[in-house]
Amino acid sequence: MISQSDQTVAALQDLIERGSLEPGSMVSEHSLMQLTGFGRTPVREAIQRLALSHMLRIHPNRGIEIPAASVEDQLSRLEVRRTIEVLAVTLACERAAREDLADMEVLTAALSGEFSLQSYLDTVRRTHDLIIRAARNPYLETLMAPLQTLSRRFWIMHVKDEAKEIAVGKRLHQRILAAIADRDVEASRQASLELNDYLVQFALDVVSQRARLRA
Repeated sequence: MISQSDQTVAALQDLIERGSLEPGSMVSEHSLMQLTGFGRTPVREAIQRLALSHMLRIHPNRGIEIPAASVEDQLSRLEVRRTIEVLAVTLACERAAREDLADMEVLTAALSGEFSLQSYLDTVRRTHDLIIRAARNPYLETLMAPLQTLSRRFWIMHVKDEAKEIAVGKRLHQRILAAIADRDVEASRQASLELNDYLVQFALDVVSQRARLRA
């Protein structure tokens, strides 16, 4: 059974990812209780856990800061995410159980379908959760979840042509899943690096777009 603390963490991560908690804003414990519907104790526990992974910043006597979503922060996150995800797909190739491989094949096929932005994000979350499950290392989730959540938040905030970007993302995630399902370590690593290359280029394009607007 999932604890209230775990449920609260998931709820807050979702609010942060979607931008419902505005980057750079200050919020109170009470406002987070109202937003999530959970009581003081699970909210406090969730705040402490998310602060450890840099998804929140606690300022005594001032409140709780939602981290800004700058390009610089995104690029720094992607440097770390890049290395960790290569490890994750490598372990998944080596350790995935039959059930994991079967689920990957189903998800690979599902990624060929049409998506709204929300359904695509839900499917991407399922993809990363499945890779973490297959890797059979509990520390990976602790490291990867905040990096992926904040990376997705940046992407959501800046995506312009949803259909175009979803098409690219679908293809990249399919390649990762298919390579793991084949237990092809080299192909899975390469596919993972290509996904991260795409995210880096996306962030750099945001810089270019801003420069053009200022020109």
